[in-house]
Amino acid sequence: MEQGSNLTEQRRQKLENLRENNINPYPYKYDKTHSSEEIKSGFPENEGEVVSIAGRIMANRLMGKAAFSDIMDMDGRIQVFLSQKALGDEAFDVFKTLDIGDIIGLSGKVFKTRTGEISVMVESYELLSKSLRPLPIAKEKEEDGEKVVYDAFVDKETRYRQRYVDLVVNPQVKEVFIKRSKIVTAMREFLNERGYLEVETPILQPIYGGASARPFTTTLNALKMPLYLRIANELYLKRLIVGGFDGVYEFAKDFRNEGMDRFHNPEFTQMELYVAYKDYHWMMELVETMISSIAQKVLGTMKVTFQGHEIDLTPPWKRLPLFEGIKEATGLDLYGMDEAELRRASKSLDIHLEKEWGSGKIIDEIFGEFVEGNLIQPTFITDHPVELSPLAKKHRTHKGLVERFEPVVAGKEIGNAFSELNDPDDQRERFENQMKLRERGDDEAQMLDEDYLRALEYAMPPTAGLGIGIDRLVMLLTDSASIRDVLLFPMMRPE
Repeated sequence: MEQGSNLTEQRRQKLENLRENNINPYPYKYDKTHSSEEIKSGFPENEGEVVSIAGRIMANRLMGKAAFSDIMDMDGRIQVFLSQKALGDEAFDVFKTLDIGDIIGLSGKVFKTRTGEISVMVESYELLSKSLRPLPIAKEKEEDGEKVVYDAFVDKETRYRQRYVDLVVNPQVKEVFIKRSKIVTAMREFLNERGYLEVETPILQPIYGGASARPFTTTLNALKMPLYLRIANELYLKRLIVGGFDGVYEFAKDFRNEGMDRFHNPEFTQMELYVAYKDYHWMMELVETMISSIAQKVLGTMKVTFQGHEIDLTPPWKRLPLFEGIKEATGLDLYGMDEAELRRASKSLDIHLEKEWGSGKIIDEIFGEFVEGNLIQPTFITDHPVELSPLAKKHRTHKGLVERFEPVVAGKEIGNAFSELNDPDDQRERFENQMKLRERGDDEAQMLDEDYLRALEYAMPPTAGLGIGIDRLVMLLTDSASIRDVLLFPMMRPE
């Protein structure tokens, strides 16, 4: 701690020296012409061309009247060569005082060194931003013929808190977020090509709904009324289907006031899609086509590796009814059991239950404990109990079930989809049953939304709905073990 403080003080002294010599350490702009990658990919056609680049000093090798430096920009690193002869005594002396982490702009000719490295022979430079804190640059030493890395910036807690430093010193982290952007873009293009309309719906809602979760609560002072950060955008998007749109989707920030672990963050991103005149069978085909095509477009393959598992996203994906999956795993056929019977079955499986849980929650707990984690290859878990799915249409052939599926990959669901419930009377009854669960103490049960029921009374066509967890999809396609690895700024306790 003391050493870092001393280094910061030394840099502040350098800052004052620059200002005393009428050098602005924080100018307003710099006109760059090329990135590091453009220079490298353009060689040898651009040899001798004058280019202007800008980036952060990541390494300095001073050699008397000359120096080699590594400059890092968005695309990567490039070597630059500076000499006292080309820059003049004063400019070269100032450069020698610059630190690792300082951001500079440089202009000069492209050339290749004797060792074959494409570089820039600097003719002029400008300090663009003085770094006052030293970067935690890893150091390499050779011990017993092997390279050993010291002082690497690897502590995850610190990396998540100081993502700005993490991105600078761990280039592989930047690649995750570049891929995340490409995944979202590929999904948007997939949906746009099919004619679906991207829309925006409220984040602040007077009644939260569309999922079973606890909300964050706030107050609108102007109207003196409570509001909730949305837990889902489903009910607003289905209002648009009532209004006459045939297909709408939204990339939404949703918020759930729940626990945090490697698969959950209170703020997360979801894509929800609703298409009129379709059902959940149709939606299964769209999901497997969409996810596999995104993998192909972004990664160049439909076969990915996630935490040591080889996963093949090529359609078609396996379909597995939820109760069949439980029976295969436990030997118990839970279909048709009432709550008392389910509680007895859970006891035989050594599953702990809360007293406020209804039948649906009990079944979901058993499925999560014995089935979900073992589903490594892409699988659609279909036909869920009606108690667990208050917004899904009743199954057309199986009593007590709904037409719902969850795509599960690598042991975790990455989405949720229904044949959407469009019978307003059935929907009201489902909401009322949810309110009874709330009275029993289940604060994740859904709220009764009178305006949504009114919308259904104007008639909503048969509709297929889908929610895809963008964060979990990015985890899968970037082989990231934790949701915090795919969020630029995950939620953290205060320091």
